[in-house]
Amino acid sequence: MTDNNDMLRALVILKKHFGHSSFRDGQEEIISKLISGRDVLGIMPTGAGKSVCYQIPALMSEGITLVISPLISLMNDQVNALVQSGIRGAYYNSALTEGQRTKVRRNMENGVYKIIYVAPERLETEPFKAVCKKLDISYIAIDEAHCVSQWGQDFRPSYLKIPEFINDLPRRPVVGAFTATATEAVQNDILNILELDEPYIVTTGFDRPNLYFEVRRPRSLDGRMDEVLDILDSHEGKSGIIYCSTRKNVDELYETLSHRDYNVTRYHAGLDADERRINQEDFIYDRKTIMIATNAFGMGIDKSDVAFVVHFNITKNIENYYQEAGRAGRDGSSAECIMLYMPKDIYTIKYFIDNSENEELTPGERNKIRRLDYIRLNNMVDYCTTNACLRNTILRYFGEKPDKDCGNCSECIGRKRAVKKHYKKQIQSAAKESDMLEKLRLERLRLSKLNGVPPYVIMSDTTLRDICKKKPVTYDELLDVSGMISTKADRYGDLIIAIVKGFLN
Repeated sequence: MTDNNDMLRALVILKKHFGHSSFRDGQEEIISKLISGRDVLGIMPTGAGKSVCYQIPALMSEGITLVISPLISLMNDQVNALVQSGIRGAYYNSALTEGQRTKVRRNMENGVYKIIYVAPERLETEPFKAVCKKLDISYIAIDEAHCVSQWGQDFRPSYLKIPEFINDLPRRPVVGAFTATATEAVQNDILNILELDEPYIVTTGFDRPNLYFEVRRPRSLDGRMDEVLDILDSHEGKSGIIYCSTRKNVDELYETLSHRDYNVTRYHAGLDADERRINQEDFIYDRKTIMIATNAFGMGIDKSDVAFVVHFNITKNIENYYQEAGRAGRDGSSAECIMLYMPKDIYTIKYFIDNSENEELTPGERNKIRRLDYIRLNNMVDYCTTNACLRNTILRYFGEKPDKDCGNCSECIGRKRAVKKHYKKQIQSAAKESDMLEKLRLERLRLSKLNGVPPYVIMSDTTLRDICKKKPVTYDELLDVSGMISTKADRYGDLIIAIVKGFLN
């Protein structure tokens, strides 16, 4: 059982390290159960603040916390964000050299870190298992927990080894499993396969009210390109992602838009590792505003100010679509998720399904997943062709029962006519962004280059907008800004206050 003092302490940590004065939906319940010693399954949409749910218990515990995650690209950002917040953390994955992994293990033994991010494959290596058996591990957080299920869209056999790793520890830690997309079948697999011990289950719902959903149905390839140009021109200067189903489509769209002087970059597995890294950093560090990519891009990309996500082609399933579309509006701002649906794209997806060969699976498992993939594809086509509320179509797929239409999708408000009104509103809103906000963004970009971290790790757009709204001119007023913590106020406070005073004067 937790007492009021525990949760008051959790609130103090929330403000000190994360800059928020109150918990978001579901966070307080999960934190309370974890610190009372109970396993938890948390199903929360992208951007709902899942990481806070295990980071706060980690900071309240005597031992360390392991965060198991398949997202190697995210680990570096997560650790950077922890360090910026005054929290000691590290990651342990294949991106490190053997010498670097040895150093991390030595630091783990010496109590240097509070939170360790680890790839699931590393749990099977003897050196890592050996050091973990010597440590006091308070919590294990399993991120992207749907990867344990063959019913899920991202099944990873390495996740099946997690229970064995936990059972081999001298003392079983409290376990929290977290995911943003899980149907009922996937939820049951998470509970059973991960062997959660009488877990408390929290489902905050899959809805992202700040996201606007739209399906456009161009009748030709030229028509599809016209739609892309229309979307980009309506979001001038905004950060966005365009997903394509094939490398060829990525390259062709990249060449076309580059020749038209759009500020674009690209990402797919056919590019060499250095080019992928450079292009990804160009997008994350705001040097390029538009990323054109296959679904190889985005897993673990925590960029918070993506204003729109366009799908140039249909996706394989609703899970993938919602995960990729959900990379828009992570800071809570209004954002748009637009699908360009042409029936011919279905054949490309069917080809991928029929020719997918995961060597880690048995022939029987591959056939089972292939059948499931066809069922999921049919559900995706239903989404693209329905005349019903698009948001409700997604929510019902994940088992929710909405009682009214959303009023914020193309099917609810009427396609072209209402969408033009929607864009006009967005453009008017963008025009009202103050010179102060632009000045703060430029200063944030300078600080990100100086510190070698993405701009959103320095401060989110939500924090910058709150600075413009509250106009703090003292240290205490600055701490009242959403997302502002004492370590960041100490580092950047004089600069921010000087900018605010400059505009007030």
